[in-house]
Amino acid sequence: MPLQVESLSYATGGRTLVDAVTLHAAAGETVGLVGPNGSGKTTLLRCVYGTLRASAGRVLVDGAELTGAKERARRIATVPQDGQTGFELTVREVVAMGRSPHKRFWEPDTAADERLVTEALARVGVLDLAERAFPGLSGGERQRALVARALVQQPGLLVLDEPTNHLDIRYQLDILTLVRGLGTTNLLALHDLNLAAYFCDRLYVLHGGAVVASGPPADVLTAGLLAEVYGVSADVGVHPATGAPTVTYLPGPETATALSRPAGERKSSTI
Repeated sequence: MPLQVESLSYATGGRTLVDAVTLHAAAGETVGLVGPNGSGKTTLLRCVYGTLRASAGRVLVDGAELTGAKERARRIATVPQDGQTGFELTVREVVAMGRSPHKRFWEPDTAADERLVTEALARVGVLDLAERAFPGLSGGERQRALVARALVQQPGLLVLDEPTNHLDIRYQLDILTLVRGLGTTNLLALHDLNLAAYFCDRLYVLHGGAVVASGPPADVLTAGLLAEVYGVSADVGVHPATGAPTVTYLPGPETATALSRPAGERKSSTI
């Protein structure tokens, strides 16, 4: 299910947080959003999945704008950074909420629904936590449960905001491998540039709410761009086993130099 974001902006309190962003993800493609804190990644994702209303521009899913909340929930599943339900629900009950867009109000779960929930819990490695209270889980356990909830929603588009937050390295790799293998179109924000380089087909770099570079990871992740956008020195090579770009951060004067320049003097490049 393809995604098209066209000239999307979001402003609040006199500040523009997302500035005329255009991006696309082809059906089945995994596209990453990267950029420093405050660059607009989470705000952009919220506009895509509908919790924020864009000030300008539009979002097309499978060629159409989604108008109703239920229609949007049938097409798009979301995994927030660190979601809480606000209720003392079990993990199984939280994951089962992913079936609600496909059901009438108060319609009970069927045997097929319960099977989907159990399969999703097993796929993300939390089946043994199914009867635990969701608020009592660790951050990593909650994150895996939220991915399971997205799976049972059976979306065409999966939107994930830092899905590897709080996860140890094994589950970071497991979750992103799982997402890549779902067959969905995936749009995800990531801080870890090496994970983004390995798991994403293409990257969009946000800085100050705008796209400053886009393309395949090997084209986007350059030492020059990292110096300009992140204000750090880095060596970017090619990993001999994976063929993906690998970023090694270096101590040095570039960090202090880049951060000392006024924001208006920091040039950005679009690929």
